Amino acid sequence: MEIHKLYIDGQWVEAEEFQELLSPYNQELVAQIPVANKNHVEQAITSAQKATKVMRGLSAAERSEILEKVSQIMSERKEECALILATENAKPLKAARAEIARTIETYKFAAEEAKRIHGETVPLGAAKGGKNRFGYVKKEPLGVIAAITPFNFPFNLTAHKLGPAFAAGNTVVLKPASQTPLSGFMTAKIFEEAGLPDGALNVVTGKGGVVGDLLVTDSRIKMVTFTGSVPVGLGIKEKAGLKRVTLELGSNAGVIVEDTDDLDAVAARCVEGAFNFSGQVCISVQRIFVKENLLETFIEKMRAHAKKLVIGDPKSEDTDISALINPGETDRIESWIIEAVNGGATIAYGGKRVGNAFEPTLVVNGGKNLSISCNEAFGPIVVVNPYKSWDEAIDLVNDSEYGLQAGVYTTNLQKAFDAAERLEVGGVIINDIPSFRVDNMPYGGVKNSGVGKEGIKYSVEEMTESKFVSFKL
Repeated sequence: MEIHKLYIDGQWVEAEEFQELLSPYNQELVAQIPVANKNHVEQAITSAQKATKVMRGLSAAERSEILEKVSQIMSERKEECALILATENAKPLKAARAEIARTIETYKFAAEEAKRIHGETVPLGAAKGGKNRFGYVKKEPLGVIAAITPFNFPFNLTAHKLGPAFAAGNTVVLKPASQTPLSGFMTAKIFEEAGLPDGALNVVTGKGGVVGDLLVTDSRIKMVTFTGSVPVGLGIKEKAGLKRVTLELGSNAGVIVEDTDDLDAVAARCVEGAFNFSGQVCISVQRIFVKENLLETFIEKMRAHAKKLVIGDPKSEDTDISALINPGETDRIESWIIEAVNGGATIAYGGKRVGNAFEPTLVVNGGKNLSISCNEAFGPIVVVNPYKSWDEAIDLVNDSEYGLQAGVYTTNLQKAFDAAERLEVGGVIINDIPSFRVDNMPYGGVKNSGVGKEGIKYSVEEMTESKFVSFKL
């Protein structure tokens, strides 16, 4: 068992207090994690503030080289990183390796984007008072950014914050999720090896009420980028003042199955989207609305694909589904299933816990007011309901306090464009599930799904300031 340290100003710093990190799969003790106090957070912010001058002084090529080196080192250590995921958040190796592959690509995108940050000239002569004047806009880094990351994709979602921040010349204080600090420490080691200047990255672990609040309220922090729950996100928004804030707060993503040339392939894809990493994905498929004449066949095909999934040890090559992040989440999912059955829904497959895991569960005819329909499940549950008309399907997807992404299966081009116009979400995925994401696309929702956009180019825009310069000729 390893006793870990905080990473501040390029040094590994011992803490006075520790908390135990337990395996979600078997509750075995994995490591002792340092608990940062107020002094540690102060040191981290001071270090990041001091390093802003160094980062601003790096050329685009130098920033790009560091990020490219990070991608290269992670590629060399990808199996080690995947095992960290299997250990700290019970992500099955299949899914863990996929996350690391995406993380490597995310840092590559950031390395490339570092060379593309540019402003524009402004045609001042178009205004009556602008004759004989030349103007342009340049992009500058904000300064110190606080990054608060979740447990479900601790390597890649951290990369979505660190990559664009460093590409733009910012510095970062990172607070990883309490259950997944090992990925944060490994990320720091990789950046250290890649030659990132001391103080540009600081990693402080501990209680959100201490670390998070200090980061959100400190005037030296110029932006907070957060991925997590709605209540915490609302709290950050209220406390952040005039800081920039990007919030990715989750969803209960919907899919419309209107018509398709291959219903079996659609069912298989929906099973993948609903149960990958036990549904602990912001854009996990949670609500499926199927044209009523296809419902019975679709459910049978989904059931057949769900039966193939293997529940077990995340470090096994065969495992598809493992433990939820903590036993309390398994208890919650179990209670939601009981509520659904009592509310008249039918369990077409699954519905039972297996140790700290939960079976992939297919619920049919779940009412819109049930917890599994109107809240974010973040578990291996999907609700399938029929609809009669196209307009009804659109309304059913929109009947949610969330709006991150939605999927639409249709062979009708007019309906596809209609869905793109009318669905109240940040991303409409035609002929695929809402769980689709690649790391250079814009990503972010509306309503309670958050504010701002991720995706490297789009995050860089959030993490830079536009400065206007004018010359009188």
